[in-house]
Amino acid sequence: METYGLEKLGIINPLNVYRNLSPAALTEKALARGEGKLSNSGALVVYTGKYTGRSPNDKFIVDSNGVHDDIAWGKVNVPISQEKFDALYEKVIAYLQNREIFIFDGFAGADKKYRKSFRIVNELASQNLFIRDLLIRPTAEELNGFKEEFTIIAAPGFKCIPQRDGVNSEAAIIIDYEKKLVLICGSQYAGEIKKSVFSVMNYVMPKEYNVFPMHCSANIGKDGNSAVFFGLSGTGKTTLSADPERSLIGDDEHGWSDDSVFNFEGGCYAKCINLSKENEPEIYNAIKFGSLVENVVMDENTREFDFNDGKYTENTRVGYPINYIPNAELSGVGATPKAVIFLTADAFGVLPPISRLTPEQAMYYFVSGYTSKLAGTERGITEPQPTFSTCFGAPFLPLDPSKYAAMLEEKIAKSGAKVYLVNTGWTGGAYGVGSRMKLRYTRAMVAAALDGSLEKAEFVKDRIFGMDVPTSCPNCPAEVMIPENAWADKKAYEDTAKKLAASFKENFKKYTHMPKSVVDAGPKA
Repeated sequence: METYGLEKLGIINPLNVYRNLSPAALTEKALARGEGKLSNSGALVVYTGKYTGRSPNDKFIVDSNGVHDDIAWGKVNVPISQEKFDALYEKVIAYLQNREIFIFDGFAGADKKYRKSFRIVNELASQNLFIRDLLIRPTAEELNGFKEEFTIIAAPGFKCIPQRDGVNSEAAIIIDYEKKLVLICGSQYAGEIKKSVFSVMNYVMPKEYNVFPMHCSANIGKDGNSAVFFGLSGTGKTTLSADPERSLIGDDEHGWSDDSVFNFEGGCYAKCINLSKENEPEIYNAIKFGSLVENVVMDENTREFDFNDGKYTENTRVGYPINYIPNAELSGVGATPKAVIFLTADAFGVLPPISRLTPEQAMYYFVSGYTSKLAGTERGITEPQPTFSTCFGAPFLPLDPSKYAAMLEEKIAKSGAKVYLVNTGWTGGAYGVGSRMKLRYTRAMVAAALDGSLEKAEFVKDRIFGMDVPTSCPNCPAEVMIPENAWADKKAYEDTAKKLAASFKENFKKYTHMPKSVVDAGPKA
């Protein structure tokens, strides 16, 4: 039996080893092993049990001598000792003996100048299908000469014992940057694998290549101009970048070099809650054979999905290869961006639906990373909550935030990109009173920003938040453009806007390293 070098990891007695199987073979294996069921569209459907979203309290970084001074230790980057990691690693390896092992060898980084190779070792065939969909799939020639730089071992069936293993629950996601190893235990949520790759890229790209790693989607127009969309999960990165008039570079993770913007991935991981063919046809039609669907309610008889049912979680998901999107840019590479769009889902309903930012404001709102955590994106979040996530990706940033902020400043200056803040959240009132901004209006505003027509509008300065706000936009009603005009209760608007402005200012106090010009670019209230 070919083991493909698993013995280097300590796995010396596998029951069977399967490497880079096809989607059909992996789907067959998953069905035979009882991991999931087929939908009427042919997609493999699994239910991930207790963990239906990322578990940030279970994430650790090994505090080794080689990386100690690099990591921004704190609530996000929590240290664990080398000894505890090594002891847990040995237990997981023992658990994997005499089991079927699924390997995917592939890449992160579509621009080959900055590409990193990953080996993913899975206990589950369904998770191996997922990561095959999400990473860049090697050619036969690349696979033949493949040498992994980083290894991720995902063993959701292994449950940690917190008191023994020095972790917080039965789940643990631990990165050892020095040994180039990632260990994922206890959680079947496939997003943990994907985001572990992203965390690794966020560490190595700035240090090795001066490439700015971004939690963003990206697309490119027929004119060759690309755009990037920053935003936390649920703010619309996937939806807004899947534009039929533009080609999708990628939906979640990218690098910005001096001569390109490029996808880290070879697939997409889209939210499915309230998905409809009318509003999001590209995602809807990508749910077919070869895709992996997580936690979507399905009729046992007809095998039809009910995308509106959040019975298991609001964070229902589908993973699929990017070529399932008809207008994808399959090279995964575009020219340096001409437009940068920050997406936020403002639960207070006071931020403009679109506004133009100065370079200093761009730095302020990038570092602030404001949005609302949407229900189900993380365990324990059952309704929207306002939150600040540094650089729109704090959970995945091992280095000090100032390093990423400085890289954004440098890249914007070199490219001359325009920067916009887009609110995909509430209008006409706060959450519970107002309504969610209509997707067709947001699409129209983004389109106008990208084709330059928005610049023809009259702009007024928001008196509380300071950014320039257009008073009109093609294919949008004028009454939604200025937030205050959409509120029936003007005093309530004023009070709510000032409350949010105060939250921004309070949050920004911790960034003591930021230039005064950036601090002064924040809200005035």
